Amino acid sequence: MGGLPTEQPASALTLAGLQQTRGSEPVSKPKKKICCACPDTKKIRDDCIVEHGEAACEKWIEAHRRCLRAEGFKV
Repeated sequence: MGGLPTEQPASALTLAGLQQTRGSEPVSKPKKKICCACPDTKKIRDDCIVEHGEAACEKWIEAHRRCLRAEGFKV
């Protein structure tokens, strides 16, 4: 009853929020194991490599890498 505020000032709330988000990375963490991510591009890539060799399948290899990156993996 001395006229003291009962809520935290906005600057304290902002500082607390910054401290919580400062340690997190902007890129989301993968939600799956890398072996289970992107099964469609993985199958196409693997089938192509078995049939034609790695050198002939660069576009499928790169497509699979793009998919993995989109899932949050660093490849």
